Amino acid sequence: MLKRCVKHTITIALTATLTACAGLSAGNLFSHYTQQNTIVYQSVKSGQYEKAQAALPQDVVAGDILDNFERGRVDFLNADYPESKSALEVSDKAVRVQQDKALISISDTATSVGALAVNDNITEYVPPDYELGFLHLYLGLNYVQKNDLDGALVEVRRANRVQERARQAREKDLQSAENELKQKGLSPNLGSVLSRYPDAGNKLKAVQNGYLLYLSGLLYEASNDLNGAYIDYTRALAVAPDNEAVIEAAIRVAKRSGRNQDLAKLKKQYGDRPGVSEGQGRVIILEERGVVSAMQSWNLTLPVYDSQGNTALYTVALPYYVPTVSPKLPPVSLDSASVKTDELVDVNLMAQQQLTENMPTILLRQALRVYAKDQIRKGTAKDDDVGNLLFNVWNTLTEQPDTRSWQTLPGSVNAASKIVKAGKHTVSVDGQDYTFEVRDRQTALVWVSRQGGSATIWHKQLGRM
Repeated sequence: MLKRCVKHTITIALTATLTACAGLSAGNLFSHYTQQNTIVYQSVKSGQYEKAQAALPQDVVAGDILDNFERGRVDFLNADYPESKSALEVSDKAVRVQQDKALISISDTATSVGALAVNDNITEYVPPDYELGFLHLYLGLNYVQKNDLDGALVEVRRANRVQERARQAREKDLQSAENELKQKGLSPNLGSVLSRYPDAGNKLKAVQNGYLLYLSGLLYEASNDLNGAYIDYTRALAVAPDNEAVIEAAIRVAKRSGRNQDLAKLKKQYGDRPGVSEGQGRVIILEERGVVSAMQSWNLTLPVYDSQGNTALYTVALPYYVPTVSPKLPPVSLDSASVKTDELVDVNLMAQQQLTENMPTILLRQALRVYAKDQIRKGTAKDDDVGNLLFNVWNTLTEQPDTRSWQTLPGSVNAASKIVKAGKHTVSVDGQDYTFEVRDRQTALVWVSRQGGSATIWHKQLGRM
């Protein structure tokens, strides 16, 4: 019996060694990311940004990429912009190192083998495209916040490359969705036509970030790159064809750049939009709402039989998203008048789409893990009933779903565009007033992020647009 217990101890020690090699915490053996990130997540969800900041782990939980995604986002919400930028730059550097590595390395292979015997949380976190887009978006917003338009433009260009890679990777799916729409007698939306996207309805919304595209268009327009601005506005229009702020922007830049044919199409579809006259200015509001859903654990216990009729129980754990209902929030007010904001991106939809795409691989690894664990059990416990019991307990404790994702992202993002008189104006959000200046025939960008009755607000001048 002692010999067998020693074997169990060795197995556990080897697993812990693999975890240490992966640079992750021992918590990944016995809990999943959503559990470990609960205090940070719930604090952001309730609008307690300082509490979330204080709860950020000092030790490695999910690796440099994801840990610093969360840190950079929480710091940004708490208006600690230099700290936010530094954290996101650590993530960015780690992503570059990851992408520059050989496709298969010896250390990755060893960790992957260990993951088959434990759980996928000890593997290196590889961020999906939509999270990489948000990485560059928030780096860009950090540059905007410090009035560095050139730095912001570098980040939106990098983000656009991520967006294009995501679109190309799913081009067949998008085309299939377009064909399905046509079979139902639905015609492509104008944004898809102008931007040369297939009109894939929610499929396109699930893989392209309208928030990023609209912000990119604003920054290009502010730098007087009307071609870049128009391209991204029409791409945003393909994702959010009913968004009034995007419609107004596309028409505005079509006029400024002399795109008469496109302008005629836009006017036919949407009608004209007035420009800014003398004594007026434009207010553009970007409104982040709530936080994206966190993946939860779904567990199932399965019996596995061998040729001798012996039975072992294995716990299978899979990540899943609980269906979400968008919270009913009071509208943003501008000078005491309600402002209707239209959706740019549903981040929950993007996250759920990513899990759907990952699920075949997750299920395959689960099947391989059950086989690997059964082989380890047979090689260590053999016919020892106590040993088998201990192994089943070990399996149950260590079988954790991979719930890693950037959990402090907003749940959705809206936008609005209003022409107002030049001068002082006040935005009111969740009982908080913020006063700013709108200059004659110029544009002021107001950025709002609201969670749990709290809000972070700031503004910047974008110049004449």
